Amino acid sequence: MSDAKRGEIWLVDLGYVAKVRPCLVVSVDPGPTDRDLVTLVPHTTSTRTSRFEVIVPVPFLREGAFSAQSLVTVPRVKLIRRLGVLAEAQMLSVDGVVASWLGLLGGGT
Repeated sequence: MSDAKRGEIWLVDLGYVAKVRPCLVVSVDPGPTDRDLVTLVPHTTSTRTSRFEVIVPVPFLREGAFSAQSLVTVPRVKLIRRLGVLAEAQMLSVDGVVASWLGLLGGGT
């Protein structure tokens, strides 16, 4: 089992269709009575210039973006290896786009 933390980027097996790809952990650590799941924002190199994509340049990823429209929750056993971690300001930019996609900023319909 991985010890993935919020803000870390992991290589994750998302299955046959979504394939193995880098993903950002956005969920908090589960407690002892919680299901052992992690919520992720996948990274894509096939960007669409969507307002729900966040470009976060880091040296260990190819050029691309994190797609808030592709949020996924998987068991922690699907996480393969840690690639790196985002700086606080980078994480805040992803958080803002995820919150916007989920309608948590108000004004969304």
